[in-house]
Amino acid sequence: MRRLKNILILLFLSLVSVPLGAQDLDMEEYIFGHIGDAYEWHITTVNGHTLALPLPVIVHSKTSGWHIFSFRHIEEEGEYQGFRIAGKGEPHEGKIVEQQADGTIVKPLDLSITKNVFSLMISSVVLVVLVLLAARWYRKHDAMEEVPKGFTGMVEMVVMMIQDDVIKECVGKDYKRYSPYLLTAFFFILFNNLLGIVPFFPGGANLTGNIAISFCLAMFTFLAVNLFGNKDYYKDIFWPEVPAWLKIPLPIMPVIELIGVFTKPFSLMIRLFANILAGHIMLLGVVAVIFLTAKMGAGLNAGLSVIAVLFGIFMDLLEFLVAFLQAYVFTMLSSVFIGLSRKEAEAK
Repeated sequence: MRRLKNILILLFLSLVSVPLGAQDLDMEEYIFGHIGDAYEWHITTVNGHTLALPLPVIVHSKTSGWHIFSFRHIEEEGEYQGFRIAGKGEPHEGKIVEQQADGTIVKPLDLSITKNVFSLMISSVVLVVLVLLAARWYRKHDAMEEVPKGFTGMVEMVVMMIQDDVIKECVGKDYKRYSPYLLTAFFFILFNNLLGIVPFFPGGANLTGNIAISFCLAMFTFLAVNLFGNKDYYKDIFWPEVPAWLKIPLPIMPVIELIGVFTKPFSLMIRLFANILAGHIMLLGVVAVIFLTAKMGAGLNAGLSVIAVLFGIFMDLLEFLVAFLQAYVFTMLSSVFIGLSRKEAEAK
C-alpha cells in the first residue's frame, strides 16, 4: 500500500512539472518545448528561475571552421562566435544558425550534443550496464541447476518470452541469427519508452517519439530483411506466382510488391513515432488544463485540476502499458518481415 502511495505521489509530481505560477501559458511553446529537441536540458523552474543543463555545441562553419562551446554562451549573450538560435519565422527555426556578412542566414554543420543525443547516450550506457549485470550472474552460476531470481530472473523471463514466443515463431529455423538484433531493438525501445515517462532528469526526453530515432530503427529492420533475404523472397517480389497478364506486359504485381518493400519499414517508423508522440502530447494537454483555468475562478480551477490530475495519473499508468506494447509490436513485426524474407518456397 505504501509503495502504491509513493507511485501515485511520483505520478502527481510528474503532472505538475510545468512552471508553477505561470499566468499565461503559451501552448505551442509548452508542448513543443517538452516533446522537441533542445540544446539544453530543462530540469525545473524555481521561483521563476530556470534550472537547466547547457549542452555542448559542436558546429562547423564553411568560413571559420570548427567551433565547440557550451550552449550557455548563446543563452546568456544571444549570439556567440557568430552563432545564434534562429527565431520564429526565420529559416531553420529553433536551430543554431550563422549570419553571413551579407545578412543571409546559413545553417552550419551541426553535430551538437542535444537533449535527445544526450538521452540516447545515457540510456545506451545504462542499458548495457543492466544487461551486463544480468549476464554476470550466468558466469558465476550454473543455470541448469540454479534458477535466477530478482532482477536477473526478470530479465531472463522477458528474454525467453520475446525469443520463444515472438522471434522463434515468426522468423523460423534460423531465428538465432537475428535474435541479438531483435532483442536489442526490443529492450532499447522499451527502456527509452519508460525513461521518457520519468518526469525528472535524466528522464523526460522524447527519444522514441523522435522521427529520426524511429527512422534508424526501421532502417535496421529494412537492411536485415533485404540484405539477408533468400532467392525465394526476391522471386516473390520480381516474379510472383500470379497470372502472366499481371506481370507481362505491364508489371503490375512486381511494382506493388516492390512498393511493399519500402512501405513495411515505413509503417514501423510511423507506428512507433506517432504512438509515443501522441501519448506525450495528450498527457501534456491534460496537465495544461490546470494552468489554462487558473484565471477562471478558484472553484472552477480546483474542480478541473482534480479531474486533470486524476485523468493524468490514469494516462501515465496507460503510458507504461503503451511503452511495452510499442516495443513488443515493433519486435514482432520486424520478426515477421524477416521471417517472410527467409521463407522457402513450398515443394510442389
